Amino acid sequence: MKVVHVIEALGGGVYTYFKDLSFYFGDDKVVKEISTTIIYSGNRKEIDPEKIESQFSKGVSLIKINMVRDFSPIQDFKSILHLRKELQKLNPDVIHLHSSKAGVLGRIACFLLFKRKKIFYTPHGYSFLRTDISNLTKKTYWLIEKSFQQLFGGVTIACGDTEYEIAKKIGKSMLIRNGINIEEVRLQHLKTQNQILTIGIVARITTARNPELFNAIALRFPDFNFVWIGDGELNSTLTAPNIRITGWFMDRNEALKELNTIDIYIQTSLWEGLPIAVLEAMAMKKPVLATNVIGNKDIIFHNETGFLFNEIEELDCFLELLKDDKTRNQFGDNALKRCNDLFDKNKNFTALAALYQH
Repeated sequence: MKVVHVIEALGGGVYTYFKDLSFYFGDDKVVKEISTTIIYSGNRKEIDPEKIESQFSKGVSLIKINMVRDFSPIQDFKSILHLRKELQKLNPDVIHLHSSKAGVLGRIACFLLFKRKKIFYTPHGYSFLRTDISNLTKKTYWLIEKSFQQLFGGVTIACGDTEYEIAKKIGKSMLIRNGINIEEVRLQHLKTQNQILTIGIVARITTARNPELFNAIALRFPDFNFVWIGDGELNSTLTAPNIRITGWFMDRNEALKELNTIDIYIQTSLWEGLPIAVLEAMAMKKPVLATNVIGNKDIIFHNETGFLFNEIEELDCFLELLKDDKTRNQFGDNALKRCNDLFDKNKNFTALAALYQH
């Protein structure tokens, strides 16, 4: 069986997801049943496009084509033609589209093949859930998602529980949660002791991760240290004197080592799909503070693995509790167990392989 994955947004957590996917489906035993090709765009700033082939499994094939994130009629048309050409050559049995942009371009390219294919689509966070766009734009994105599923068919594979509830209202769908390589993450876990309680996030400094809120929290708690592991176009918004910005780590293990040094993980997102970085923090036994939005609330078990919050004032109580070492350790143990139960990439990719072969 031939399976082709198409992804435009190869960066951040999605990059980690695909790297793990490549090693699962590139394993010799799996390759005997399923051959995998990943068609991707390498335009994201947080990745080194020269290192993708060396960091992905040799058991999968990689094809790079130019796709852009924003709407661009001329470039999008070129991307569709290039994508159609590659799909014609590969002649896959299954086509799995990832992210909203690839979902649109990929479905049109599949239609232009004039051959019936088994199509799956994972939004990794629907575009119409963004809070930085107008209501009219949200409605437009929703109509695109709804109409494309009706016109071109396919099954939506939601990466999180709330995304699944939304997907069911749009069309045929099912749930296979995001997962991580827990063993690999745990290799970077070492016991650390900070003189000052340290709170951190792993993310691109962009609107979706709400750096303004992160900065406000740092100002509210001047006795704690804060670290933003990553970089981005909104780094100038992080002005609090107790914030340190690390910049990008092109070596993922170095980013994980930095993650290991924090005491509490915080996710200040305005919207999410199912954030990989939160799962990695939980695998490292970090209690998590997270905004009460889709994606975050599908991972965090409130008052067991961390806390969900709607207002910054709620953090006064939560951080008072998490200042205690024993409480943090208990929450961390609970977080690792929840990862093992629900977010193990081997279990989730096994379910994905079974779906392709069904």
